[in-house]
Amino acid sequence: MSRAPVRAVVLDIEGTTGSADHVHTVLFPYARERFADWFAAHRGEPRWTRILDDLRTATGTPGLDEAGAVAALHAWTDADVKAAPLKALQGEIWAAGYADGSLHGHVYDDVPEALARWQAAGIERHIYSSGSAAAQRNWFAHSNHGDLTGLLDGYFDLTTAGPKREPGSYRTISRALSVPPGHTLFLSDVAAELDAAAEAGWQTLAVRRPDDPRGTAVDGHPVLGDLTALHLPPDPDPDPEHAPAPAAP
Repeated sequence: MSRAPVRAVVLDIEGTTGSADHVHTVLFPYARERFADWFAAHRGEPRWTRILDDLRTATGTPGLDEAGAVAALHAWTDADVKAAPLKALQGEIWAAGYADGSLHGHVYDDVPEALARWQAAGIERHIYSSGSAAAQRNWFAHSNHGDLTGLLDGYFDLTTAGPKREPGSYRTISRALSVPPGHTLFLSDVAAELDAAAEAGWQTLAVRRPDDPRGTAVDGHPVLGDLTALHLPPDPDPDPEHAPAPAAP
């Protein structure tokens, strides 16, 4: 299925490794209900200032106050806008929920086995999602399959890579990984993201779960229903100067 040996796999979360429904019906409402309380609890702290400044910049409203910030966050949440300040604050709020056991991350049953198989083959495993890197790490650290962070090498988000529908973001990741684009495989359920990765020279595979209301076809990309059938053999001639990154703490 692959055109060249794969040295790194980069995976989306929502709809690919975890349930999109869990994000929209559990995580989004959890954070939405707590935006105002978060601002009140952290008023004057450096992170409060940072989030508010980022929101003022993103909305183009230099005088934005807390009430306006919360209103913007509510609107972005309801429209599923991939805005970095929203994702950062959601991540902070979710972290508290993960820590006290109120939340867990949803991971499909086939994912831990696939990650372990690729790890054994010496293939790097990274996550690239619109959610903050901290939120991604918490999702896998507190998953319904336990702590899976030992099976992952790193995390990329809007801040460290860029928007997921722009080829430049994938080029940024390639530079960070020091893996040639043609030896990197991207797995996602979104055609526009796969198109951007392919334009950057990556290999692509669409993942469409059987219950996905969009159906099982994705134009321009081969499709898998789960990851059990995706066997990636070790690279028979790896770059001796390129070693897999250590697992994230």
